[in-house]
Amino acid sequence: MAWVMLAAAILLEVAATLSLKVAIDGKKRWFIAVGVGYVSAFSLLAVSLSLGLPIGVAYGIWAATGVALTAILGRAIFREPLTWTMGAGIALIVAGVFLIELGH
Repeated sequence: MAWVMLAAAILLEVAATLSLKVAIDGKKRWFIAVGVGYVSAFSLLAVSLSLGLPIGVAYGIWAATGVALTAILGRAIFREPLTWTMGAGIALIVAGVFLIELGH
């Protein structure tokens, strides 16, 4: 269950960040989604920690996965650049998350 909570926290954090882009581009009502998303994401991260996930593992996976998903979805939704160098960085993030989990 801790992993489910962490996955939900990651998805909410990414959704909040994407909502932030929409909000600053002129749709001010999206700031509500930003606030709700971030508060919910941190709350679910806390729940995953309380269910036994070590903080280094949980936060590492949360941050790394959030960065990778935000970059990919930023490209897909907002047509932001996603260069080969950025793609290599995402691949390194995936490898890093794998190593963190392997080390746990």
